Amino acid sequence: MQKFEYYAPTRIVFGEDTEKRAGELAREYGASRVFVIYGGGSAKKSGLLDTVEASLKDAGLASFCSGGVVPNPRLSTVRRMIGEAKEFGADFILAVGGGSVIDTAKAVAHGTANPDVDVWDFWLRKVALTRSMPIGAILTISAAGSETSDSSVITDDSKEPWTKRGINTEFNRCRFAIMDPKLTMTLPVYQIASGVADIFMHTDERYFTTILGNHLTDQLAEGLFRDIIEWGPKGVADPQNYEAMSEIMWCGSVSHVGMTGVGAKGDTGREGDWGVHQLGMALSALYDVTHGPSLTATWGSWARYVCSENPARFAQLGRRVFGVTEADDEKAAEAAIAAVEKFYQSIGMPISIHELMGRELSDEELAAVAKECSYDYTRKIGTFKVLDADDILEIYKMAR
Repeated sequence: MQKFEYYAPTRIVFGEDTEKRAGELAREYGASRVFVIYGGGSAKKSGLLDTVEASLKDAGLASFCSGGVVPNPRLSTVRRMIGEAKEFGADFILAVGGGSVIDTAKAVAHGTANPDVDVWDFWLRKVALTRSMPIGAILTISAAGSETSDSSVITDDSKEPWTKRGINTEFNRCRFAIMDPKLTMTLPVYQIASGVADIFMHTDERYFTTILGNHLTDQLAEGLFRDIIEWGPKGVADPQNYEAMSEIMWCGSVSHVGMTGVGAKGDTGREGDWGVHQLGMALSALYDVTHGPSLTATWGSWARYVCSENPARFAQLGRRVFGVTEADDEKAAEAAIAAVEKFYQSIGMPISIHELMGRELSDEELAAVAKECSYDYTRKIGTFKVLDADDILEIYKMAR
């Protein structure tokens, strides 16, 4: 086991009707004026926003609601909401939604707490983030794990081509996350499936690390794999299955809280190989595709491209999670990759860019995506196998 630090301060409040405790919890964490962020109209139509506002009022808290967050959340929305939060005098940010809403709330918290800094400069690493505001979340989509993670991903839509960037900081940690599985039961099936894919990938990209020997961490990850493989398809088949939706929701939070990566990278233990996330994020930035499917569309090609670095790792996944019995590591590794792709297909996810986009991307289009993924050829991605722009382009071509 490598030396590491592990920190997961978010308070989880899980179960039916827990959203009614929003006011009580916000007040406990020092709120008096709560800026509530949500996405589209579903939070209003379902009555969830009314419930939240009533809870805040009952707790003696003032509130202001602002909506309009979309998938692949936009910098323009963040900037608008920062202005509204400043004018309202917010001292607490409450997200009501999924990962895009929570990521937006984190950005709004940072920007509101630092009125003299352009918030995007934090994402560009031009300015160090040294303070923020407290954030809470009421989760309505099981997917991104933003409710328990230290990350936030935002898309700069101010100029063409759009650019997607992420930032990891302890200031991104929510004070509390309210999790009622019933709030996820009315989601479109494709959205549930996309979330299941993202949950699997958050564990997968911590699992494929170059630092091995963390046996309990491996067992935790493999247990989460097995659970989401069992319950993910059940939730996709029947969103009214409370047990399935509960398992999916809890898997989403655990998958991105860092526990399945403890000891995987030296002192921090918070990083594995996030290459596929970078491959998918570039596609999302340029084509605004849904996050989960962008990962499943490229994972198989990434896996086959990097597998030779350590076939035994893929073989272990196959044997412990999918019941692969092949003794030869290379054959077991290929069986594992095929099994993961079969799982993606079982929940209706694409396993190629053509399936994702509905058309074939040209060499020129793929080159543009590789340019975005490599930050205009200035960075490499991945740790299991470090990938430069040429490698990235080759994977996109394989995934085509």
